[in-house]
Amino acid sequence: MHKGSPTIWGVLNPLAYIASRWTPSPRIVRRAALAALFMSVAIVVTGGAVRLTGSGLGCDTWPKCTDDSLIVTQEQGFHGAVEFGNRMLTYVLSAAVGWVIVAARSAEPWRHSLTKLGWIQFALVVCNAVLGGITVMTGLNPYSVAGHFLLATALIAVTTVTWQRVGEGDTAPRPRVPGPVRKLSWALIATTLVLIAAGTVVTGSGPHAGDSSEIKRMPFDWEATAHVHAIAAWVVCALAVAMWLVLRVVDAPVDTRARARDLLLVLLAQGGIGYVQYFTDVPEVLVAVHMLGSCLVWIAVLRLALSLRERPADEAGLAAPGDAQLSSV
Repeated sequence: MHKGSPTIWGVLNPLAYIASRWTPSPRIVRRAALAALFMSVAIVVTGGAVRLTGSGLGCDTWPKCTDDSLIVTQEQGFHGAVEFGNRMLTYVLSAAVGWVIVAARSAEPWRHSLTKLGWIQFALVVCNAVLGGITVMTGLNPYSVAGHFLLATALIAVTTVTWQRVGEGDTAPRPRVPGPVRKLSWALIATTLVLIAAGTVVTGSGPHAGDSSEIKRMPFDWEATAHVHAIAAWVVCALAVAMWLVLRVVDAPVDTRARARDLLLVLLAQGGIGYVQYFTDVPEVLVAVHMLGSCLVWIAVLRLALSLRERPADEAGLAAPGDAQLSSV
């Protein structure tokens, strides 16, 4: 049977073509996963900068920046540059996710689970880009803005899981702690999601609308929603303390206890920033730091939950534990 030329094959199946000519090391795959995680956080922080500088409608249409220009124009000034810059970072994020997909497909052995996680990341990026366009075209509708942030939170979750999975095998997960402890971690994840969702309501009804023009806000009392957000934060803190204590009681692995400690430290810093910004009329700088803290809390919660089980990498013939264990990061 006649075989097509390498050029045609490369066009029809580019991932397989690259995989046949390049085999990345486990370290490269791991760096690709970390780059996607870093960019998924960066896009949240820069998106917050767009809102906090009142640049949400700096580019007043989508996907172009104006009706007549694909890129920002001089007339749009500072706000247009900020908004357009955030849009350009979406392409950097897409490149990082693409690197994950290509590296995962080209690695030996080919781990289909990592490739699937890469494509899930790509789907979330596309969906959030579309929702971002809808947000602009609806004049920064607060519900669309909240959905935009929640999709970004979902992307952070998938990139975190991908980063963890790079250093593991593909065998069935084995528990490292008793069942009740794992159930406590699920309660911690669920409560953290409630905390993040409550935070979007605070944002949607709060003072930073995202643009200097008259922007529709959520019809909730801002101070009341802030109190609900604070209560959720205290519940998360209580569960995190309980997890830290329980892990010591059951003599959990050292790295797992370290994850619980890291979570407590991040929560302490995040809570302090939250109260300071509340009592200082919500300054923009502290809001930006609080958004970064929200991402770090979410990552810390997920890493703690993921450390409660293991998939030994050596069983899959992937890499020596010293090279691939994420706990060494």
